[in-house]
Amino acid sequence: MTIDERLDRLVERHETLSQSVELLTKDVREMGQRFGELGEHVGSLSKYVGEIAEGTARLLHVAEIHEHRITRLEGGS
Repeated sequence: MTIDERLDRLVERHETLSQSVELLTKDVREMGQRFGELGEHVGSLSKYVGEIAEGTARLLHVAEIHEHRITRLEGGS
């Protein structure tokens, strides 16, 4: 194999590696954007879960009040 053939192979490898690095860089940037979007969604979901938990606690309190009232009306203590 001559030096020119070796140089041609090295140039081809270099171009292939450069293209791979460019594609990987693009993919990493896209993933970063997606993670940012997911972070925003997680924040929104966390807020909703908190609201659901608060509503559930209120419903539990109302159920306990009704249970005590029913017990009292049935002659319990």
